[in-house]
Amino acid sequence: MYTSLPSRIDPCACTTVKKVSRVLGRHYDSTISPAGVNITQLAVLRCIARRVGEPLVRVAEEMEMDRTSLYRAIAPMIRDGWLTSEDASTSRFRTAEITAKGRKLLTVANKRWERVQRNIIGKFGQREYGKLLAELDRLAECAVEE
Repeated sequence: MYTSLPSRIDPCACTTVKKVSRVLGRHYDSTISPAGVNITQLAVLRCIARRVGEPLVRVAEEMEMDRTSLYRAIAPMIRDGWLTSEDASTSRFRTAEITAKGRKLLTVANKRWERVQRNIIGKFGQREYGKLLAELDRLAECAVEE
């Protein structure tokens, strides 16, 4: 259950966004986990599936992750046969590709994700959701140092 922050003049943007992220993550995970993945794994799989053959450093950039965190995240996916990875020793950059097993998992998990996503947007409102995404992008831009 989400508990709003105590009323105060300057709530921390980072703390608030992280708190909401944890609440949403638990909600998405509870729907997606029967497919065998969590929301973070699903996001990584989807990104790699979209960026076929691209270096993992590009995947990390798109996901706003550092490269080593992404490598740690994909290690169990490689172990479980959802991804294959070409080591940097055989090419300039390390890459990963989704396997047939990973695509099957992605199909099942995406159906569950679509259900929870529709539910969230339905409760929040399509227009409000669009505004929220725009405002979150704007907030993230405020944190980028020039």
